[in-house]
Amino acid sequence: MELTGLGTLILALVISCLLIYSTWDKLYRKCNLPPGPTPFPVIGNLLHIKRGEMVKSLMEMGAQYGPVFTFYFGQRPVVILSGYRAVKEALIDQGEDFSGRGRMPSVDKIFDGFGVVFSNGERWKQLRRFSLTTLRNFGMGKRSIEERIQEEAQCLVEVITKYKQKPIDPKNILVQAVSNVICSVVFGNRFEYEDLKFLKLLNLFNETFVLMSSSWGQLQEMIPNIMDYVPGPHQKINPIIERMLEFVAERVKMNEATIDPTSPRDYIDCFITKMQKDNEDPTSEFNMRNLVLTVLNLFFAGTETVSTTLRHAFLILIKYPEIQEKLHKEIDSVIGHNRSPNIEDRSKMPYMDAVIHEIQRFSDVIPMNVPHTVIKDTTFRGYTIPKGTDVYPLLCTVLRDPSQFDTPEKFNPGHFLDESGSFKKSDAFMPFSTGKRICLGEGLARMELFLFLTTILQNFTLTSETHFTERDVAPRMTGFANVPIDYQLSFISRVA
Repeated sequence: MELTGLGTLILALVISCLLIYSTWDKLYRKCNLPPGPTPFPVIGNLLHIKRGEMVKSLMEMGAQYGPVFTFYFGQRPVVILSGYRAVKEALIDQGEDFSGRGRMPSVDKIFDGFGVVFSNGERWKQLRRFSLTTLRNFGMGKRSIEERIQEEAQCLVEVITKYKQKPIDPKNILVQAVSNVICSVVFGNRFEYEDLKFLKLLNLFNETFVLMSSSWGQLQEMIPNIMDYVPGPHQKINPIIERMLEFVAERVKMNEATIDPTSPRDYIDCFITKMQKDNEDPTSEFNMRNLVLTVLNLFFAGTETVSTTLRHAFLILIKYPEIQEKLHKEIDSVIGHNRSPNIEDRSKMPYMDAVIHEIQRFSDVIPMNVPHTVIKDTTFRGYTIPKGTDVYPLLCTVLRDPSQFDTPEKFNPGHFLDESGSFKKSDAFMPFSTGKRICLGEGLARMELFLFLTTILQNFTLTSETHFTERDVAPRMTGFANVPIDYQLSFISRVA
């Protein structure tokens, strides 16, 4: 009897699940959302994701359901945009409608809609406008910031030289060099490479990238209501961010104690001065919470994405020594060895420009983009997307769109060169996203990539005892970020 009762219970549960599934399926299809796989109760389309391969799975869904489809993260419908044309139509042609910032459960508990990256509405507009103006005032896109990058690039060359051509993992020195550029703007000073406390903090950035991209991090994004109660590595993300915030808060306190409103030293000084000026304005978004979280946004984004791209770059150039050799020849011809590279050299170095663009396209550091949301009920390609629905414009499908790039899965600088060898732009080049939410630091990142990479190759040849395969250099295409494999290389001096 007990077995019969258990069998009846199981049968009842199966029938109930099938009924719920069937009802959800019918309701879902009446909403005029884009097509997509039918979700299961509670877990949504979780079972349609191959273990640890969210990005690859979503790309495959795009091939099956088309460039606009609906995918359920748990019980929450999310619209996925795949391919250049769909992403362009949404983020540029209907840019205002898609200008909201979507949810990221892995970090939302801390940011909670504050800070320039994760805010919306008037708060976002105020913070973005102020940040763009302040960063420009501190040299973003100007000669002054170029000089800071040049100085840091020479510091990096000095540090590399001390290793005397021994094999090293470039992760630490790259993250320190890149971080020092944004630190000089945000904090008003750089940090020495021997500062182990600061290096430990920077390594937390990479750990956050890795955790958010892991299988655990992907589950956290899809079914947060369940994963919040499941022990695992994803539970370390918020404590790590809290440690970063403590560092930023300490720097803010240091500035508060020594600030001179008539002579701002950095971004923090400018924000504090703005807070004091708007003290009586109830509509102002300039408060301590937005200050600390915006500084962390700038600090994190200005450090991890560029340093990760450079790590991809070194790995790719080791794999393809013939490309590295062509870059050396162009550097020797245009710049030589008697002066530092400057940003004006870029227009005379089409091959270097093409290789850097291809490194960004191929390495695809943020493949899923940071989620958007529609700020009102939106009609898109005949479908209805309700206000507040999150949207993922997949940058990976833009950067690998076969209609835009001849060999999308291969590393090929020719994607950005015309028949005469001149640099050729591509509208589908969107590593910084596009539209109203395009990365604040695009100009700085482009300048850093050119000056750091050109300076390194002016002084060194990159080699490794390890033989890397195409699989080794290809991005993982798993979750939030594409982090390269760990590797070691030697910097062989080219200076006589």
